[in-house]
Amino acid sequence: MKINRPTSLPLDKFIEFALYDKDSGYYMKKNPFGKDGDFITAPNITRLFSEIIAIWVVTFWKSIGSPKKFNLLELGAGNGEMMKVIWATLKNFPECFNSSSFLIHEKSDFLINNQKENLKLEKISWIKDIKPVNSHPTIFLANEFFDALPIKQFFKKKENWIERFVDLKEENKAEFKEQLIDIKKIEQQLNFEISKNQNIIEYSPDAFEYLKNICNIVKTNDGGILIIDYGYLNSKMHETLQAINNHKYSNVLEDIGDSDITYNINFNLFNKFIEQFSDLNSIVSNQKKFLTSMGILQRAEMVSENIPFSKKTDLFYRIRRLIDEKQMGELFKVMLIKKTKNKFNTGFQVD
Repeated sequence: MKINRPTSLPLDKFIEFALYDKDSGYYMKKNPFGKDGDFITAPNITRLFSEIIAIWVVTFWKSIGSPKKFNLLELGAGNGEMMKVIWATLKNFPECFNSSSFLIHEKSDFLINNQKENLKLEKISWIKDIKPVNSHPTIFLANEFFDALPIKQFFKKKENWIERFVDLKEENKAEFKEQLIDIKKIEQQLNFEISKNQNIIEYSPDAFEYLKNICNIVKTNDGGILIIDYGYLNSKMHETLQAINNHKYSNVLEDIGDSDITYNINFNLFNKFIEQFSDLNSIVSNQKKFLTSMGILQRAEMVSENIPFSKKTDLFYRIRRLIDEKQMGELFKVMLIKKTKNKFNTGFQVD
């Protein structure tokens, strides 16, 4: 990759460059999704995942009063497969379907073109800015969106905190560096304490910016956001930075622009961030509990009644990938952020 940037970058700026540089960024020049890409997301494992999300959208829409006009806004739509199935499924619920404006927020022009090709039959708008396009309630969907946002890393050394940088002096040779920082200044910018009882801090400034804007939109116009992503709930943060190339883990500092760089979200940190908004709250589950409580197994039984045994076996193998605790079932968390006065908890019921 040709590097036309300062040679020493904070980790988040390095990731931004590696993933989103307009000429050579990972997401700006290739389709990473599916068996020919570097990873497979839930909507590409089985369409039942997206059908379940669509059913959830209908129930949540009802919980906010079945508004005659609302926005259904997907953040980072991948190859467009989830939105395609949601569109088709919602057609079975005409009152909800006819009330909905379908929107996609995507940074990559390359992926927008792919999505438009996959969604050419549907009336969908693409937006670069999620700030309100209107005053209607908005239901945001974020499946594996936040884990693709650039992160900062801080490490405690004795009583001091250092920030991780990446040195890019040589074109094909990057290395980690560190720089002393004042963690209190970082916390003042964030408006909440992040370092208490921590030795490692990972967070995405972009994620907090998105959450702030989304929370303000929900506060003003109603709605909510459903987040589905890799993550953990421990209050203690740990290092989770990783790179993926051709379905395998790779070195973050190698194959720059040709590997995905990602991390596991600390949903406890997201919860703390949401606490700043007094009239909003969040509930969290894991993907297994969410999908099974939404009826994915019953749906699989219904659609497999009249199909050959081999196809039925394949379908349940795919469902297992989504809900098995050793696969995606526990690793993926599901979070809903909504107005506190809305007691909706479908998909999040306590056992």
